[in-house]
Amino acid sequence: MALNPFTWVNRRGSAAIQSTGVTVGTADVRFSFQNHAFLSNWYRGTLYVSLAQAIPAGTTGTLPVLFETNGATQAVTKYNGEALTVADIPGTGVFEFWFDKSTNTLQILTGVV
Repeated sequence: MALNPFTWVNRRGSAAIQSTGVTVGTADVRFSFQNHAFLSNWYRGTLYVSLAQAIPAGTTGTLPVLFETNGATQAVTKYNGEALTVADIPGTGVFEFWFDKSTNTLQILTGVV
């Protein structure tokens, strides 16, 4: 009996979402999303995020980027768990991420930063 080595993801296709705002604080930059955008979704797979607002010019490039919805924040990472920072976001547009709800991982995919 052969075992299937694959874990199937994106069972209903890849998710896509657009930011509704951006807030610059002293400790981080937060992109906000429509409330209940992820309600009842135990998602694992690729996620396309349209960052519709530009981070204001002059914002410190080392500030970490967080995503926020329903008052909860989600850290965004690069390889090795390194924080995604303002310097990594070149402007508005669509970015590709990997999201795994079970491990609370949101990582930007290669080729973008």
